[in-house]
Amino acid sequence: MILKLLKTRTGRLRIMGFLEGISLVVLVFVAVPMKYLLDDESLTKMMGPIHGALFLLFLLNACSAGIEQKWKVKTIGMILASCFIPFGTFYVDYKFLKNIDNKTTCSHGLRSVKAENLLK
Repeated sequence: MILKLLKTRTGRLRIMGFLEGISLVVLVFVAVPMKYLLDDESLTKMMGPIHGALFLLFLLNACSAGIEQKWKVKTIGMILASCFIPFGTFYVDYKFLKNIDNKTTCSHGLRSVKAENLLK
């Protein structure tokens, strides 16, 4: 499945969203509490730069996929905003990115619509 995702920009965006989401959750819910409750900065010093790099890669991939797919600015903005919220990238992947099919039709919500209509 992962090899299949690597073949498209949207697939690579989904992978980056997963990695960025995991790094944010670890940073916010594990590393920061360790820093302030246990006075142990080691995990924040390690995860901070990793999360920062994944965050920037996610932003670049989102813009790249949005331009290639000709998404609305609102759609790109929603995807970009998701990386600021813990679990946001997982939600966007579940509700939007997994439904994108570049060639034919996709299911979005309860009805089936053409992918190009979804993205305009």
